[in-house]
Amino acid sequence: MVPSGRTMIVLGSGGHTTEMVALLPHVETKERVFVVAASDNMSRMKIDEQPEDTFVSIPRAREVRQSWLTSVWTSLWALVYGTALIFWTRPTLLLCNGPGTCVPLCIAAYVFHVVGWRTCRVVYVESVCRVETLSMSAKILGLLPFADILVQWPQLKEKYRHTHYVGRLM
Repeated sequence: MVPSGRTMIVLGSGGHTTEMVALLPHVETKERVFVVAASDNMSRMKIDEQPEDTFVSIPRAREVRQSWLTSVWTSLWALVYGTALIFWTRPTLLLCNGPGTCVPLCIAAYVFHVVGWRTCRVVYVESVCRVETLSMSAKILGLLPFADILVQWPQLKEKYRHTHYVGRLM
């Protein structure tokens, strides 16, 4: 992976964090900022914390089983919160792998890039479990021309041309 000054790593509950933990040894960075959803109580315990690591909790864009109608407001709040977080932490790499929590952060990084305020490379690693179709997060990020979406199965690359096939990472 690309060396980075400050890497923001988005953790998700369950398997997303397990997969991210497997990726971390391949990430060269001077400083890691881990982002977890405010309602996620497990992810932080899975990380081998270093003294220079920072952990930040952010609101979820949408909770599990939350109605789509109310998720509009929570998504907007998550976008505002994520924009402030990207602005203040100034990551050079945003690494995520599936949780919906990452989408507002990725959108904020893109907006800052477009207006010329910050440059942050966005790398989205699709879950190894996604064999036939992309996750909702990957589909949303695929609409925007800035994220490097990495897939671990060749049939996903064939189906979604904007992705990058990298083989099995985990």
